[in-house]
Amino acid sequence: MELGLTGKIAIITGGSKGIGLATALLLASEGAEIAIVAREEKSLQSAAEQIKEQTGKAALTISADVSKTDEAARAVAETVARFGGVHILVNNAGTSAARPFEQVENEAWAADLDLKLLGAVQFSRAVLPYMREAGGGAIINVTAVGGKTPGASSLPTSVSRAAGLALTKAMSKDLAADRIRVNAVCIGLIRSAQIERMWQAKAPELSWDEFAADPRHGIPLGRIGNAREAANVIGFLVSEAASFVTGTSVNIDGGISAVL
Repeated sequence: MELGLTGKIAIITGGSKGIGLATALLLASEGAEIAIVAREEKSLQSAAEQIKEQTGKAALTISADVSKTDEAARAVAETVARFGGVHILVNNAGTSAARPFEQVENEAWAADLDLKLLGAVQFSRAVLPYMREAGGGAIINVTAVGGKTPGASSLPTSVSRAAGLALTKAMSKDLAADRIRVNAVCIGLIRSAQIERMWQAKAPELSWDEFAADPRHGIPLGRIGNAREAANVIGFLVSEAASFVTGTSVNIDGGISAVL
C-alpha cells in the first residue's frame, strides 16, 4: 500500500527510543523528513545514526523538555526552519508511572500531566499554523490501554492517558474543518526498556521469546508486541490511506484490553 508520505515533514516526541524511534524509522523509510525530540542528547544522536544508516535520511535532533511551553515552541520552530513546515505530529513522549492512589503525591500528579497531557497540548498548538498553511495534517496521541480500563495501582499514568483520549476526540472535532486529523493509539505490552527490566527482574532464566510468550501475561495473541508493530499502525493513521479516519483510537495490545 502506498502511504503517500514522500516529502511529508514529521515531528516525533519521545523519538529517540522504543515506539518513537520505530515510528521515525518507518516514516523516514516511506520518504518523510523527520525531527525527533527527546531530552537526552546522547540518545538522540544514537537514534539519528540508526535512522541515517537504515533509511538514508538525516533526521533533525532536538533536545527539549516537551512539558515546557517555550521548548515545545522552539522544537517546532527548529523543524520549520530546517524543513519548511510540519505535516505530521506524533505525541509520544511519556514514561510509566504506576502506583496506588494514596502513594501519589501532588508533585507526581502535576509532573505526569505536564509530560503526557500538557506536552501534547503544547506541541499540537505549536504545529497548527503550519498544518493549516499546508492544507491539512495528522496528529497522533500515543496513549495506553490503561486509559480506557484503569487497573488498581495504575496512577497517575492511567488518568493522564484517559485525558489524552478526551483530548484526541475534542481536538478531532475542532480541527476537522482544517483537514487536520487527530487520532490516538492505545499501547498494551510492547517490548521496551521497561519491559526488558521486568523480564530480567522476574524471569532472567528465560529467553526473550520465552518470556514474551508466557501465558501469564494474559495476551490473547500469545506474546508481547514489538515497537515496529506499533509504528506500523501509527504510519497508517498519519498517511493518506487513513484520510477519512479521525477522532478514533486503536488498541495495539494483542487483544488484552476489555474494551474497543
